[in-house]
Amino acid sequence: MELEKLILSEQDYTRLSMFANDELLGDELSRAIVMPADQVPTNVVRMHSRVIYLDESNGATREVELSFPEDADIKYGKISVLSPVGAALLGLREGQSIDWPFPNGQSRRLKVVTVMQQVASPSLAKTRQNLTKLSREQDAFV
Repeated sequence: MELEKLILSEQDYTRLSMFANDELLGDELSRAIVMPADQVPTNVVRMHSRVIYLDESNGATREVELSFPEDADIKYGKISVLSPVGAALLGLREGQSIDWPFPNGQSRRLKVVTVMQQVASPSLAKTRQNLTKLSREQDAFV
């Protein structure tokens, strides 16, 4: 069975490429359709998306936020993109399912039920603030 293409923003693809040595994530990146962030449909799982997914192997529904490894905190439902569930959900659309291998040797079918929101990362928010400040400073000299 051929896997469907997944959708990634240019920013997510660039940052995730640093982790391409992770076999499963590297495979996902190799089949990605990369586009500007403003063209990624809102129903696609991106970095910092809050997602409700269904584990079709056991009927469990969970809500998680897809995070970079340094931001992962299971206490707050933030899972790493390098985790089996995180790598599986990345780039999928609402209603899309994927069969995904887990460390215990079993394959599980995960289905994206809802992509609720895109949560800006603290580092991204800080970068935007710095760029806005820099732009204002440059405007003062023009």
